Amino acid sequence: MVKKSGNMQRELIVKSSTENLTAVRNFISEFGGESGLSEETIGKVVLAVDEACTNIIKHAYNYSPDGDIYIKAKMIKSRLIVSIKDSGKTFNPAIVPEPDLKAYHRQKKSGGLGMFLMKKLMDEVDYTSAKDKRNQVTMVKYL
Repeated sequence: MVKKSGNMQRELIVKSSTENLTAVRNFISEFGGESGLSEETIGKVVLAVDEACTNIIKHAYNYSPDGDIYIKAKMIKSRLIVSIKDSGKTFNPAIVPEPDLKAYHRQKKSGGLGMFLMKKLMDEVDYTSAKDKRNQVTMVKYL
């Protein structure tokens, strides 16, 4: 693993279309590589960010491709911080129950595990809705 010293930061803005998820995954993967993260850690962060952006596209923007998704990735000391902002519908993560994975599997459900996955893959997940009609999810991975 290559160690990088100092702080790094990169930003990406994409339209709220599932077609842009590849660009988002590549952005996070490249940033992780530049930061010297392991392939396993990069994979976890890529999946968590992909889930967050998919939720924004589906729920905040209701599949409208006209919204903007702002992604900022930062390395500060031994933490990777990814902030994702949108101007779509607000969301209260407290209303999302912890899934019963056995029942989920038995019922052959698909989808609906985004928040669960984000929390399992990352060390911190924080969601806020600001007064300026902007939503932000901040995810932290300790290295």
